[in-house]
Amino acid sequence: MGNLLSAVTDFVGGGIFKEIKETVLAYLPPDITPLQKAELELKVQALLNTKQTEADRILFDASVQLDKRISEQEGTASDLKSLGLLGKPIIFLRGCQRPVWGFATLWIDYMWFFGSYQMSDQQNTALIVINMLVLGFLFGERTILNLQPLIERVFAKK
Repeated sequence: MGNLLSAVTDFVGGGIFKEIKETVLAYLPPDITPLQKAELELKVQALLNTKQTEADRILFDASVQLDKRISEQEGTASDLKSLGLLGKPIIFLRGCQRPVWGFATLWIDYMWFFGSYQMSDQQNTALIVINMLVLGFLFGERTILNLQPLIERVFAKK
C-alpha cells in the first residue's frame, strides 16, 4: 500500500503540477513582457503550491485512515496484552515470525546448494517461490523488481 500512496503522490504532486505549469507558460503570447511573464509564473506557482499542499494533506489523511483500519482489523500489541498470559507468547511469536522464516529459508537454501538434497522440479519451483516471498517480505518489492531481469534469464535458460 505504501507503494500505491507513493505513486499517487508522485503523480498528483510533482508530475501533474509541473506539467500544468509548463503547459501554461508555453502558451503565453509572444508579446508578453518579461515582468508580466514573471508575475504570471509566480501566480501559477502559488496556485500549484496550494494544490500540492492540499493533495499532500489528502494523501496523509488516507494513510492515517488505512493505518487505523489495519489496526482495527488485525489488532495491536496492546490488544494482545489484554489476553493476559496468552497474549505475551502471541506477541513473542508474532515478533519472531520474520527471523524464523528468514533463517529457515537460509537453512533450506544452504541444504539446496551445498547439501545432499535431491529435489524434484516441483520442489525446486516451490523453493524459488518461497525465496521470492521471504526475500520480498524481508527486503521489499524493490529488491525483487531489481532482480527480475536476472530471474527471467535464469528461467529462460531452462
